[in-house]
Amino acid sequence: MSATLHSTLPHPEPVAAPAARLALKTDGASRGLLDGAWWPRSRDLLSELPLLTDVLDPLWGRITRIAVNPEHWPVIPRRVPVDGHVVRVGWFTPEIDPHKLLLLSYGTGRWDLLIIPPETGAGSAARLMAAASEHDGPPLTASALIAAEEARHGVAATEEPLEPDEAWEYEGGAPAVAVPRQPDRSSRLIVGM
Repeated sequence: MSATLHSTLPHPEPVAAPAARLALKTDGASRGLLDGAWWPRSRDLLSELPLLTDVLDPLWGRITRIAVNPEHWPVIPRRVPVDGHVVRVGWFTPEIDPHKLLLLSYGTGRWDLLIIPPETGAGSAARLMAAASEHDGPPLTASALIAAEEARHGVAATEEPLEPDEAWEYEGGAPAVAVPRQPDRSSRLIVGM
C-alpha cells in the first residue's frame, strides 16, 4: 500500500494596504491657508497618491487633479491610476509652496495640504499635523509651519531619530494593520497614524 503525501502550505493572510497618514480640518472648521496635513511614507507619488485619494474621495468628492512643487519629489508622474479612475498630476515651481499639495475635486473644490517629509520622526509629524489641522490655528504657510517646528525644537524635523517601527516602515517594511485614531478635537479628522 502506498500513500501520497501532499504538503499543506498555510494560506497567506491578506495584507491590507497601509492607510494614508493625514489630519484634516472638518467641514465646519474655518478655512485657512491649509486644510490639513499629509505624512507620506515615501517620496514615490505613484504609490502614495492612491492611498491618499482612497481616503479623500469619499470625504471631498472624486479627486481629479493634484499639483505639487517638484523640489522634494524625484519623479512626478503625469497620471496616477487610482480606484476606478485616473488622477492627473502637475507641478509648478514658483506657484506652489515646496511643502504643500494642492488637490482639486471635480465640481467640489480645492484643498491644500501640508506635506510632512516622509523621513520626519513621529513626534514632529504629530505636532505638524495638529498645527495644520487646527481650526483656529495661526494662518501659516506650509513652509512656515515646517520652519517653525525646526526652530521650536532646535533640530530639523527630518533629523529626529525614527522609532524602530517607523524606520522599518520608512525603509519599505509593511506597517502593522493601521487602526484610525479617534479625532483629538471636534475640528480634526485623523486617519492612519
